[in-house]
Amino acid sequence: MTDLFNNSTLPFSLPQAKGFSSHFDDDLNVFKISIPDGQLLYAVDFLNKKIIDRTVEFFLENNNGPRGDAEWAELSADQLAAQDFHNIRWKQDYISMYGKRHPLPRLTAWYGEPGTSYKYSGIQSTANDWTNNKGLQYLRGQIEALARVEFNSVLLNWYRGGSDKISWHADDEKEFGENPVIGSLNFGVTRDFQIRRIDNHKEKFKIPLSSGSALVMSGAMQHNWQHCVHSSTKISGSRFNLTFRQVLQG
Repeated sequence: MTDLFNNSTLPFSLPQAKGFSSHFDDDLNVFKISIPDGQLLYAVDFLNKKIIDRTVEFFLENNNGPRGDAEWAELSADQLAAQDFHNIRWKQDYISMYGKRHPLPRLTAWYGEPGTSYKYSGIQSTANDWTNNKGLQYLRGQIEALARVEFNSVLLNWYRGGSDKISWHADDEKEFGENPVIGSLNFGVTRDFQIRRIDNHKEKFKIPLSSGSALVMSGAMQHNWQHCVHSSTKISGSRFNLTFRQVLQG
């Protein structure tokens, strides 16, 4: 964890309403944010540039060498599989809607302890074993030190450009337990992480998740709030998001 904060002013606006507050913890170099029915930890410069650059290289290492961001978005599922990524098993998932099969607007990979799995949007995900993946184990250690929770799995999302997105949802699958702690790390271009109250969509705010930033969600947040990353024609370049979770087994 670095100490690169220039000041202790929250770099985004919270709703001016009861139950919202924030303060900067000088010892942890993190913003502690309270919202109704939830808590957040937000660290802007959590990882330094050297680690960020090496991590992005780690995500993209493959048999066919580097590509531009625009080219990644144009690859078919078969072309993607032919890349033979060395460290991360990126894949194209699909969801069924109105009798048709649609590709998710992002690439994903799920890693964790043997036997960890969960299901969302009709997609059953069984974890790739991360036991010998030194890169993911290093990142796991960093976010666990901030969250003060042990995680047994991580979902990686690769947003290849501004068209890639994730719709409004809550991480409320039963496999995550009643009030899950979810820690995320971000690499690449900055994207806005939108948050809204489930029972009042007008109560919302957004957090700019820049490269090297960390965010931890906890409390009853997944029962009362949804989050998303919208598409934007103004954005180009890849963003990698890792969400670490504790999946209940058995």
